Amino acid sequence: MLGSFGKTLIFLGVMLVLVGAVLWAMERFVGARGGGGLLPGDIVWRKGNFSVGVFLGTSIALSILLTVILWVIGWLSRR
Repeated sequence: MLGSFGKTLIFLGVMLVLVGAVLWAMERFVGARGGGGLLPGDIVWRKGNFSVGVFLGTSIALSILLTVILWVIGWLSRR
């Protein structure tokens, strides 16, 4: 039982590192385009000192990423 828990913690740690690497790469490469790190579909309104952002593209990308990660975790836990 304890060995299984250890393997799960290692797997979650590796997944956390991979997600961090993906986010770091997105910041470096997407943000370098001059768009401020916005994905297509993200809407930002700026008026003076006030701004409103609706991040549809980012929400969809994070939803897909989290769905894949949780699917893999579920698949591995059933094995």
